[in-house]
Amino acid sequence: MNFRFTYSSLQKPSIIVTPFSVCQIKATLKCSKKYGLQIRTRSGGHDSDGLSYISDVPYIVIDLRNLRKVKVNVDTKTAWVEAGATIGEVYYNIAKKSPVLGFPAGLCYTVGVGGHFSGGGYGILMRKYGLGGDNVVDVRILLANGKIVDRKYMGGNLFWALRGGGAASFGIVLSWKINLVDMPSSLTIATVQMDYELDSTKKIVHQWQTKADKFSKDFLLFVRILAGNSTTPGMINKPSLQATFFGVYLGEIDKLLPLVKKSFPELGLTRKDCTEMSWIQSILLFNGFPTNSSLDVLLNRTQSVMFSFKAKADYVKEEIPKDVFEKLAKRLYQVELGTAVLQLFPYGGRMDEIPESETPFPHRVGNLYELTYLTRWMEKGNDSDTENYLEWTKSAYSYMTPYVSKNPREAYLNYRDLDIGRNNYNGSATYEQASVWGSKYYKDNFKRLVYVKTNVDPTNFFRNEQSIPVYSS
Repeated sequence: MNFRFTYSSLQKPSIIVTPFSVCQIKATLKCSKKYGLQIRTRSGGHDSDGLSYISDVPYIVIDLRNLRKVKVNVDTKTAWVEAGATIGEVYYNIAKKSPVLGFPAGLCYTVGVGGHFSGGGYGILMRKYGLGGDNVVDVRILLANGKIVDRKYMGGNLFWALRGGGAASFGIVLSWKINLVDMPSSLTIATVQMDYELDSTKKIVHQWQTKADKFSKDFLLFVRILAGNSTTPGMINKPSLQATFFGVYLGEIDKLLPLVKKSFPELGLTRKDCTEMSWIQSILLFNGFPTNSSLDVLLNRTQSVMFSFKAKADYVKEEIPKDVFEKLAKRLYQVELGTAVLQLFPYGGRMDEIPESETPFPHRVGNLYELTYLTRWMEKGNDSDTENYLEWTKSAYSYMTPYVSKNPREAYLNYRDLDIGRNNYNGSATYEQASVWGSKYYKDNFKRLVYVKTNVDPTNFFRNEQSIPVYSS
């Protein structure tokens, strides 16, 4: 949960329902319609701008935490996942059944599958297998009319909409059926940290921009830049920008090293930078756990530390000039050390092969990488420092306007951003009004989403500040 939405003056829900059965969800739906209350459905509570658990109008929260069963079928390489499960619970159950199966979703193990799958859901297996939503093969959903339908009975349009269009606009997802993917018994994690203040590092980050999307599908190399204390001799403990390259290779070290030497020798990757481990151990590692930890840690649904955060995302289609990126990185000094991060996540591979219209998630071929601006801080949302952090993301985002995707400036639904546009306070909106933000998340797929919404929820019962609108006529 985003700590900035926990301050006391925020409007509270009329009631929080934590159902143990589908019947209780149906009863809550009926009750909310009778008393004119909006519904917010919470899976993991990670909505970046809080739309899964806050509202400006009277509302009910349906918290699905008690509906989180994960049933893995190793023979068919599929799993049914209840909508209240977290990514960590999905990964745990897969690993308990097989060491050579996985799923291409995100890294943060406390994120709920409900929003993650329905917004696309990217992660370290994206270049090999696409998004989490790309690997959903069936859905059970409760509609506003009280009916429960699956893929067979909902029709192709709604099934299409749920895998990237944000399920909260269409109903309450009860469970997802996913295709599991093959994993090697051992993969390689590479980590290379550099001082970004060095000209050599700036040059390597610049070269990464046009190389990372062209690597083998089996190799993903992303970059994080943040301000911290230098480890460079002569600058120890002085404020400095650090660039860390994280590599994930679906194979052994002996195959990765020659691959990188040929395709990106500037990185200077060596054997000591690499460690072989299983897929599930890599999930532990990226979440800050020792790789020999019990998998039970992935079942914890709450973060060890509560913090406020704000994220924005851009899609980069042409390399950003070196001097422009250097100035962007310098902005990391404008807030407390370590609280702001720039992440560069590469596209290419499988993402280039899936058409833009295959699902509502349109960010496919033509993107070099996704650029994320993230700030995290400890104060609650009404603290005097909060505006400084929010302003940092807005300022960095504004500075990059000439250098990222245009017409529209694309955005990622799972980094929800009300700054790019919103519906009326009660969730209603015209097509033109919602197109301001809808075209950024969905591009040309927005029109089809409105068509689907109008057919499955014509009274616009399921609505929020960025829900898909219905056609007025």
